[in-house]
Amino acid sequence: MSENSTEVTVHAVDSGRRDGPVVVLSNSLGSTHRMWDPQLAALEERFRVIRYDTRGHGSSPIPGGPYRIDDLAGDLLALLDRFEVARAHLVGLSLGGMTVMRLAAAAPARVHRIALLCTAAQLPPAAAWRQRAATVRADGAAAVAESVVARWFTPGYLRAHPETRRRYEDMVASTPAEGYAACCEAIADLDLRNMLPDIEAPALAIAGADDPATPVDKLAEVADLIPKAELRVLDRAAHLANAEQPAQVTDALINHLEKS
Repeated sequence: MSENSTEVTVHAVDSGRRDGPVVVLSNSLGSTHRMWDPQLAALEERFRVIRYDTRGHGSSPIPGGPYRIDDLAGDLLALLDRFEVARAHLVGLSLGGMTVMRLAAAAPARVHRIALLCTAAQLPPAAAWRQRAATVRADGAAAVAESVVARWFTPGYLRAHPETRRRYEDMVASTPAEGYAACCEAIADLDLRNMLPDIEAPALAIAGADDPATPVDKLAEVADLIPKAELRVLDRAAHLANAEQPAQVTDALINHLEKS
């Protein structure tokens, strides 16, 4: 991380076993810490679980943008310091996975194992992310909520679960415009490929077979570049794989994180 990154105190929820290993969960663009609800009960039985809202999301502060991935990783490192966690497992989906990769490369001594869901080391074209940022600054996150959630889940799942569609569209729409837009700009400038070989933590990369946002090849690239990484592809899952296939994701996370 660069010396110019400026950390903010993000909103976090600390639960689970007080004597267990620490797992920190990092959310996707346009969501909050509640996106991890499908995994929470099982993780709390085994771990101390810290969920947080990325800056500009949920109940976290909303500094003016643009943001950089170094800023988001700095926030995560500051969170570990705030909770006096010397070393933790880190789990992130999409933007959360990007944040986890950056911190794991920059501060390997603070990271035990990592899990990277539906994410990428680079996600061009940058112009598309800057255009989305401009749209959200002009019209709010509600302007993109329907199209975003349409990519988070497979069409069949959304047809069968209209209440889920509404819940996640509301989550996206309620994201502060500046926070959403500034995080889009962080993704626009992202390129972690030359940093991934520096990651020492054993990594699990989970891809959704039907993910249009971060296709399988993006997770395969991540797994190829991280020295100790394995790739798992989930059938019938799009971008928010932890919600569409909660049991499979939960089992995969526990099996990975509980390895010695």
